[in-house]
Amino acid sequence: MDAPITVDRLRFLLFSFKEKLWVKPLSLCLLSIAAVFAAKLADGTALAQHLPKVEQASVETLLSIMASSMLVIATFSAGTMVSAYASASRSSTPRSVSLIISDDASQNALSTFVGAFIFSVVAITASSNNFFEDAGIFLLFCLTCLVFALVILTFIRWVDSVARLGRVGSTVQKVEDAAMRAINHRLSTPRLGGKQQPKNVEEQGGDTSKYQTLTTDSIGYVQMVDMAKVQAWAEEQDAQVHIAMLPGQFCTPDRPLCYIESVKPKHSEDNSKNKSSGKSNEKNDKSALLSAFQIGSERSFEADPRYGLVVLSEIASRALSPSVNDPGTAISILGSYSRLFIQWAQKEDKNEAEDIKYNNVTVPDISTADMFDDAFTGVARDGASMIEVSIRMQKTLDAIAKTSGDKVSKAAAEHAKTAYERSINAFTYEGDKETLNAIVNKLNHKNSNP
Repeated sequence: MDAPITVDRLRFLLFSFKEKLWVKPLSLCLLSIAAVFAAKLADGTALAQHLPKVEQASVETLLSIMASSMLVIATFSAGTMVSAYASASRSSTPRSVSLIISDDASQNALSTFVGAFIFSVVAITASSNNFFEDAGIFLLFCLTCLVFALVILTFIRWVDSVARLGRVGSTVQKVEDAAMRAINHRLSTPRLGGKQQPKNVEEQGGDTSKYQTLTTDSIGYVQMVDMAKVQAWAEEQDAQVHIAMLPGQFCTPDRPLCYIESVKPKHSEDNSKNKSSGKSNEKNDKSALLSAFQIGSERSFEADPRYGLVVLSEIASRALSPSVNDPGTAISILGSYSRLFIQWAQKEDKNEAEDIKYNNVTVPDISTADMFDDAFTGVARDGASMIEVSIRMQKTLDAIAKTSGDKVSKAAAEHAKTAYERSINAFTYEGDKETLNAIVNKLNHKNSNP
């Protein structure tokens, strides 16, 4: 029997719903309809005798003004958001559009405008049919004034943010924030809360006498691993599950999602007794475990710390293209990398033994080398011929190396060397080579003489 919804899956679903543009408008529409009928509750109560009388015609006039204006504003806001999505896709990268869609200010504005329109239409219809008495009309008037105030405040706040919506700087900040959230979440739950995975698991995965493999016919990216569900399945089957595919990795039918190691072999008499139904039970067991892996066509920012680094690299590469020629954006992204990798380096100082929540599940570490490849390879390649980008690259990697542990520091040093060689080979002006050599020698001198 499947376990109830787990914290991991709930977190994934909430983030997925946040990326859907229709969720908040629909919620506000339902709330608006409920607010109109809530005004009816005042009729027939003792409170009705003490409320002032408001003319029904005045309330209907206000509602008519709102109904005619809110639809126009909602249409305008939707058009502005679509333009911002197209701008973000052209100027940065299409992978960042999901973050633009999930922008709270834009979603709240569109939801408020649509909700106010629905509220006014439903309220006019109810009032025109004498649905309310005097107390209900007064309460409806108060709700209408409240909605007016909410619309004005939302519009003012939205105007302030719409000028930045879809701009490269705003997009870079959103991607950095998403990557930082994913890094902080992974730091708070190292290895997704599982145990350290033995290094020989993948090497011995083909040994069917010790390991079983779980594969899937789906082709796509692992978006989430429901660790609580994997743990429950492992406890029920008295097994150890070794996760092979982390969120963000691309799975195909030939690549195992995980390896299953039986702790207690079943008794022979049980095997002979259930021989006829053994295959179907094994299939059902594997199906239950397979449901813990969420696979989709796109990677997820929330569960995959590497995805934010990849998207930032794509934005930097586009900015460094000859058609755009915007090295300032690449330099800004290198600053984002400094913050992200220095934050990530804290994992080496963390006591991970205290963070094991799922003792029947082992999870491999995220490769620090792969993270550096995701972040710096594209920027070093496309910005190799620009002296300002090359200098910032060396300073960024030097700062990361100085404030990090062995793994991160070693990866930073290797990429600094690679970036330096790319730049020296790309420079055509000898003065640029001399400048970069002077910067590198200065940084190396500081490192050798702390």
